[in-house]
Amino acid sequence: MSVTALLGLQWGDEGKGKVVDAMGEGIGIVIRAQGGANAGHTVRVGDKTRVLHLIPSAMLNPGVRGVIGNGVVVDPFTLVKELDGLAASGVPVEERLKLSDRAHLVLPWHQALDAALEESRGAAAIGTTRRGIGPAYMDKAARSGITAAWLTRPAELAARVHAEIEQKNRILQALGAEPLNAASFLPRLLEVAERLSSRVTDTVGFLLDAEAAGENMLIEGAQGALLDLDLGSYPFVTSSNCHMGGLLAGSGLPPRSVTRVIAVAKAYCTRVGAGPFPTEDHSSVGEGIRRRGHEFGSTTGRPRRCGWFDAVAARHAVRTNGVSELALTKADVLSGEKVVRMCTAYEVDGKITRSFPGGALDRARPVYEDMPGWPEGIASHRTADELPPQLLAFIARIEAELQVPVTLVSTGPERTQTILRVRSA
Repeated sequence: MSVTALLGLQWGDEGKGKVVDAMGEGIGIVIRAQGGANAGHTVRVGDKTRVLHLIPSAMLNPGVRGVIGNGVVVDPFTLVKELDGLAASGVPVEERLKLSDRAHLVLPWHQALDAALEESRGAAAIGTTRRGIGPAYMDKAARSGITAAWLTRPAELAARVHAEIEQKNRILQALGAEPLNAASFLPRLLEVAERLSSRVTDTVGFLLDAEAAGENMLIEGAQGALLDLDLGSYPFVTSSNCHMGGLLAGSGLPPRSVTRVIAVAKAYCTRVGAGPFPTEDHSSVGEGIRRRGHEFGSTTGRPRRCGWFDAVAARHAVRTNGVSELALTKADVLSGEKVVRMCTAYEVDGKITRSFPGGALDRARPVYEDMPGWPEGIASHRTADELPPQLLAFIARIEAELQVPVTLVSTGPERTQTILRVRSA
């Protein structure tokens, strides 16, 4: 039996979907454990590109069963749309999917509140996706949320919706937003509930039984470690714990279950929305990385801010998550750069530190180490021996800074553009 956890090492958008898909062979069960439809995991197979928001990426591999765990907040309308889209493209997964009865639902008032709260912040806006994720977790913490178990009890669900919308409309009106009418979405919600009710089950018990039976499982993290609610760059973080602890709590599996922790990082850094970003490059180099890397949000379409690899932040994420190995993506995007940079320390208030300063990241200035870039493209490379020596030296520096091996390098968006078990020069 093997349970592997895979998480993002940076501020999200690291290419987790592709890595999960590449690992799909040999996995029996894949689990989404936190976040919601604010995640966008992109997988490209041949000439088809699919963006998955709720359904675990590894389910694109035939036979892999998927679980949306208790830690996820689930927009039922988005989930049905995603299921239908996959079925229409020849990848039916519905009969292989289980939805936790403990997972909380994201309902229309959550999106309305998300937008109203973000508008009320004005210039101090956080930059949420406005998908209702934060307000859904707020309801969960306030013990007023509606779980997926209610999808199996339509009459009680309707009554809860009517009661809840009265309360939420008072908040919306106080924020200057338009109130909602249950009649505008309740009939559709009840249709969706009937559709999804057969998928709702006790996934915690299912996963514990699967572990006892020796199943190979993968917990697929969403967002990234630097967006973690507790250990990220607060308050510019997501509403869930992207940390290993969040993946465990959101699946119901105990800590001893996980035998391997893989972190995914780009060969550079990106960030969406507001928040401190020490290695952001505002020059034409950063713009070139955005253009070549197609760095636009798969969920929102917003352009991503781009910059250099931040070993200080990455080392913090490695240490706090117990990472055992690293998958490096988008190394091909840096092809052609004469110089590649790596931040190995920060200067904060005149002092040099190699620690990630939770409350002072906005004052951190990067201390860079410059290395020769690799002039040739690597999209056609399929083995580590083919990689240019400059890239291998860059990988060796990452391994030395983070004290974990790089065991996968992505040389392009295709499933086949993946080099496994790479070792530094």
